Amino acid sequence: MSKRAGKVFAGSRIRELRSRGGQTQQALAAELGLSPSYLNQIENDQRPVPAPLMVKLCNLFGVSAAWFGDSDEIRQIQALREILGDPLFRSASLRPTDLQAAIRAAPALAECFATLYHAYRAARHTGHSGAESRVFSEAARGAAGLPPEERPGAGQVPVAPYDAVGDWVQRENNYFDEIDRCAEELYESEMLREGILAASLVRYLSDRHGIRVVTDPDLDSRAVIWRFDRRGRRLLMADGVPSESSVFCMGQVIGRLDYARQLDRAVRRSGLATADARDLARVGMGNYFAGALLLPYRRFRQAARDRKHDLDQLQRQFGVSFEQVCHRLSTMQRPGEEGIPFYFIKTDIAGNILKSHSATRFSLPRFGGLCSLWNVFRAFSAPGQLHVQVSRTTDDAVFLNVARTVGHAGVSYFDRPRSVAVVLGCSVAHAPELVYSAGLDLSDERMIIPIGPGCRACIRTDCRHRAIPAAGFQIDAGGEERGVVPYHMAPAPG
Repeated sequence: MSKRAGKVFAGSRIRELRSRGGQTQQALAAELGLSPSYLNQIENDQRPVPAPLMVKLCNLFGVSAAWFGDSDEIRQIQALREILGDPLFRSASLRPTDLQAAIRAAPALAECFATLYHAYRAARHTGHSGAESRVFSEAARGAAGLPPEERPGAGQVPVAPYDAVGDWVQRENNYFDEIDRCAEELYESEMLREGILAASLVRYLSDRHGIRVVTDPDLDSRAVIWRFDRRGRRLLMADGVPSESSVFCMGQVIGRLDYARQLDRAVRRSGLATADARDLARVGMGNYFAGALLLPYRRFRQAARDRKHDLDQLQRQFGVSFEQVCHRLSTMQRPGEEGIPFYFIKTDIAGNILKSHSATRFSLPRFGGLCSLWNVFRAFSAPGQLHVQVSRTTDDAVFLNVARTVGHAGVSYFDRPRSVAVVLGCSVAHAPELVYSAGLDLSDERMIIPIGPGCRACIRTDCRHRAIPAAGFQIDAGGEERGVVPYHMAPAPG
């Protein structure tokens, strides 16, 4: 979707919905009460989508208005900018407007190009072994337009299952309706209660499956949190596991035991091309079930509203971890009952992204590092403290986000606890619904921190925090002056 003078143009998204249902343009026009020629103009972005028609489309296809957002286009543009920043493409000097035009004209081709680059990077990291030809051939077959059953899907390069699963979860908007509702129904039918889940889940496992929950002091030395001893009917927990982690583990096991069919059904529908990716997806669906069981949709959504999304209060009310609250808020996209669209990111102290999802137009770098101006890096200097930031991205979207370290302290002098932090953010338009807007003067431009998607894809020419030049810009290292960054950047001519 694009916007011109306040009008919404969503031709490509409407075509996608129509194609999914196997409808002709004429059939959809009849269902919407439009003339085929008028729908044709809308699908070709020659006419905007009127508000009443948007409502009809949402009701007809079971999507929210947010589905017609331009987040996919923004993510594609950013990904292409990062890709073209590779020295492999040093002769390519494409402006952002060029990339936008290319994606709008041929989004599938842009996706294939990104898939091929994924394959190139994967092959390069294997040391150009025999896997290279296999990876390139499979990615090229996808670009050649072979049927889905004969090729990996978009971004699903066989040697990169983690990326493939992440792309799939993003396409599903991090919401899996059947699994979510099953977890919610179990919570209500078993009359579970907020903050005291541990005893109830221990009893459930014992009564329903004859499984005992016991502590195994040897697991921690092998970096294992829990292990299910199916033959001995025991769920072994590492010594010292916090209560919020133990209930999450029990939720994972309950999902595997009682809802394996639903979890597997979601994975089968994913279209993931490799066994490794499907195995990772099953783990992800088990985690999703556990999160939905600990924080049932309607109860949690109402509590979040009542408490203005105060993360610490929600954490205490439901007896879960700070990270679990943040992650669950990023999944609240049930059709007709949507919560605030949040983005969620988990990163380590080196800036490696461990987990991410965005229900907003916010987009993360795919091949580069995070922007050093983010408050997530300040969080590591003050562990346990909450850091609030108002930020503006390169496409002028303004977000309110909070960051905090998560995890646990070491258990001995020789322990090396993992240093990680999470960021939760949403459009500043939702600021009045968040307690974290209290005391902020959102009209003061000085409060807004300009962040980017990573230096290689960032188009800001005046950032003193830049580490490397951006793709598609001319570099001027001469002149009679020297700034903090030892060169000037200007858009390439064209």
